[in-house]
Amino acid sequence: MEFMTGIRKKDTTDLKDLTRSAAEGAAVKTEGTIHTIRDMGEVAFVILRRRDGLLQCVYEEGTSGFELKLLKEGDCVEVQGTVRREERAPHGVELRLSSVKVLSEPAAPMPLAISKWKMNTSLEAKLNMRSIALRNVRERAKFRIQEGIVRGFRDFLYSQGFTEIHTPKIGAKGAEGGSNLFRLDYFHHPAVLAQSPQFYKQMMVGVFDRVFETGPVFRAEKHNTKRHLNEYTSLDFEMGFIDSFEDIMAMETGFLQYMLALLEREYQTELKILDITLPKADRIPAVRFDEAKRLASEKYGHKIRNPYDLEPEEEVLIGRYFQEEYGSDFVFVTHYPSKKRPFYAMDDPADPKFTLSFDLLYKGLEITTGGQRIHDYQMLLDKIAARGMTEEGMEQYLDTFKYGMPPHGGLGIGLERLTMKLTGEDNVRETTLFPRDLSRLDP
Repeated sequence: MEFMTGIRKKDTTDLKDLTRSAAEGAAVKTEGTIHTIRDMGEVAFVILRRRDGLLQCVYEEGTSGFELKLLKEGDCVEVQGTVRREERAPHGVELRLSSVKVLSEPAAPMPLAISKWKMNTSLEAKLNMRSIALRNVRERAKFRIQEGIVRGFRDFLYSQGFTEIHTPKIGAKGAEGGSNLFRLDYFHHPAVLAQSPQFYKQMMVGVFDRVFETGPVFRAEKHNTKRHLNEYTSLDFEMGFIDSFEDIMAMETGFLQYMLALLEREYQTELKILDITLPKADRIPAVRFDEAKRLASEKYGHKIRNPYDLEPEEEVLIGRYFQEEYGSDFVFVTHYPSKKRPFYAMDDPADPKFTLSFDLLYKGLEITTGGQRIHDYQMLLDKIAARGMTEEGMEQYLDTFKYGMPPHGGLGIGLERLTMKLTGEDNVRETTLFPRDLSRLDP
């Protein structure tokens, strides 16, 4: 009989230990996948791909103790060798090979040139073979950056007294209303996939005051653009006892500052691989919706066609305006028209045609929607009635307010869009692990 007592320490060496503390000439063992082999004759460079980066190994004929022809790209191996400092190698270190043990072999040649710095292949091809394409170092780095965004979101909100929650993704009614719902049969009952965790996170404000969630949301919109997906990851939070919707904007600004500092501190390798210059978020301008449209129209000669919403071109022009005038890649656009916001959005007491809500634009693209919510029970009922909606399916949501709720608000951030803009991509599918859109349901 055996007992597990904790993590088993392996006798292999991580890349960070090789680069930081392994002495010149030290004998070490490590593991990885053969990324590429560059045969120079008597000497060959065997590049190992590991979770923490690339490691250059040097094969020397007659010295390394095995034949190079036994190795091929895609082999998973365990190697032994001696450490040598080499400025030209990745991370400034290489391993002079003395032995190799093949742990597993591929059954077929690699279908994509993943060892190239930039894969010369189409987005469609990369998505069709996603798990293979992501073995490319640059492709993989995008999702390490995405990890940093989510990590920053969680860590920052924990530090601000938020509780992480997990809400259902199958429900009886959509939070946003409208027709962009995926409908399904749930044991002979009609159901929908969640457009948002909105109802649940509001309900939980009455329990925890401050809550957040990271999870999938679903929109049955027949868009086929570079910025839309039918399933994406939303970073949501909701907070109670706010003084105004500006408290929500301030909290997001704090998150952005924390997240960018985290990326700068702990994701330098990926930032360099992708040649990313991080934006500043120390001062983010906030401008009213109608004023933003006017400023973009006057400076760039853009005709305002829709007074109740921002067209994609207007988002780009507003982003450009605040970059040129204030040097900011971010801008909060506030006070969206009430008719373009859900029923639970708090109307502006000074002018009920507008709401105490906002979008955050980053480099001309909406990445966040948020604002203050209605917390008064009768006001909610009146808004539902004024819109000709039914209360059916929202009884438990409304009961939450019947028994008292604090002033509150929150937001949702599109993770893939934020990653896309941070990494300089122009298609959200590039920064979606396995995209779901009008034409793609696998892999």
